[in-house]
Amino acid sequence: MKNTLVFGASPNPGRYSYIAIERLVEAGLPTLAFGLKTGKVKGVSIQNTLGEMEEVHTLTLYMRPSRQVPFYEAIMELKPKRVIFNPGTENPEFYILLKAADIEVVVACTLAMLSVGTYLSDPL
Repeated sequence: MKNTLVFGASPNPGRYSYIAIERLVEAGLPTLAFGLKTGKVKGVSIQNTLGEMEEVHTLTLYMRPSRQVPFYEAIMELKPKRVIFNPGTENPEFYILLKAADIEVVVACTLAMLSVGTYLSDPL
């Protein structure tokens, strides 16, 4: 099974990215995390560099559009199969770049997808 990368992860339990890491781990999915602040959630270390991220199948985004811009190239270099734009992260400019790189764009909520069983509709 390939990895899910929570991009914009936070060590703050009140953040949706934190909850997403918890739910992904509870679902038994291999989970990586990248954020501006390091920390640990359910045994997953939040990294502040992308150098060690490998075999990313799904990148689930928790970073507002204006903060995404400097990461466009780095995200595309990871070559995820899909990028999930969670509520508040929607970014039509980035959708175009990802689609041109043959990366699936999903505008949805990772937590809802996990709850209703659609997260794994594409076998990892």
